[in-house]
Amino acid sequence: MENMNASLFPPRCLVDGLLLALLAGCQSPSPDAVQVAKPRVVVEAAPPIHFRGANSPRPSQPGDTDCNSPAHWDDATFYVFNSAGHPWRSSGANVFHLDKSYQRCEYDNTVNGGRWIECTWKADDGVLYGWYHNEPGGLCPGTPLTAPRIGAARSTDNGATWRDLGIVLEAPAGTLNCATRNFYFAGGHGDFCILVDGKRRYLYFFFSTYVGGAADQGVAVARMRFADREQPVGKVWKWHAGRWKEPGLGGRATPIFAAAIDWHRADADAFWGPSVHWNSYLQQYVMLLNRAIDKDWTQEGVYVSYSDDLTRPGRWTGPAKILGGLGKDRWYPQVIGLDTAKRETDKLAGHLARLFVRGESRWQLRFLRPEEPE
Repeated sequence: MENMNASLFPPRCLVDGLLLALLAGCQSPSPDAVQVAKPRVVVEAAPPIHFRGANSPRPSQPGDTDCNSPAHWDDATFYVFNSAGHPWRSSGANVFHLDKSYQRCEYDNTVNGGRWIECTWKADDGVLYGWYHNEPGGLCPGTPLTAPRIGAARSTDNGATWRDLGIVLEAPAGTLNCATRNFYFAGGHGDFCILVDGKRRYLYFFFSTYVGGAADQGVAVARMRFADREQPVGKVWKWHAGRWKEPGLGGRATPIFAAAIDWHRADADAFWGPSVHWNSYLQQYVMLLNRAIDKDWTQEGVYVSYSDDLTRPGRWTGPAKILGGLGKDRWYPQVIGLDTAKRETDKLAGHLARLFVRGESRWQLRFLRPEEPE
């Protein structure tokens, strides 16, 4: 992983009270769980900055940012993708100066439904790999309901054009709930991020799953060998019942944070839309999450969780709220690291980072080790 130090803190799993445990879908403590102090994050006000967004007519009029916005470096140029049914790419010297270029990205094929680029990874040979959230139409006739799925793509021009490599994560067949009360989804897997481990053995998918009952829904994880990135279809395996054993296409998944109340009820309550980065200052993985509290996905707040080991999904700490009062549709919290010398991105950050929510940053995050005072 980018500038990752291989040394890690001991395992930790700290849940602050019964309510938080319920919201996180926590079960009995896993064998990995150890009650130790965990890192913290301080949210500080900062001068506002905006991504250009998707389909922006001019810099003074940003478009929408309707998913996680991945970033990467190529030499001295910083690239960011924003999507709203289709991806657009901005570039510049850093996150504060994304004014070098702005263009609509293109795929080499057409598919049923939009494709949101949610994750990227720049390989050492210069190839940029991307993963998209796809929302096919016509699944529940007479309704706009869809069920997302996750696909892979590759680019040799920093994401200006993409070759579609196919769908790699999809919900089990026969799980559509067309009688759902949910405003958007009748099932599916989507709203996700990826991260590559420090030894580049596996690529991990942290995704939202909307199928089954509440115990099957929430934030789940899957992985594939990093070496399979060129031919990924059929190479992804979901975490289920303590093992990486269910196929990415049609298999079951055990969520690491299960829904508190079924996504298909009017009073749904669930975490979703994870964004994960390696924090070099904490020597920990950090996950930011949304929390929806009804069928319309009303945003209750932004939450944080920590882990020291991607191979053991049970080590993620119970989500703790860090920000609220954002507005009903203020989704997609993520970081952008600020150290250009370390080539920080949405996947790598340090002591300080900018927090973005739906393409806008009005906050700086200051990460603290367990022993540090505020």
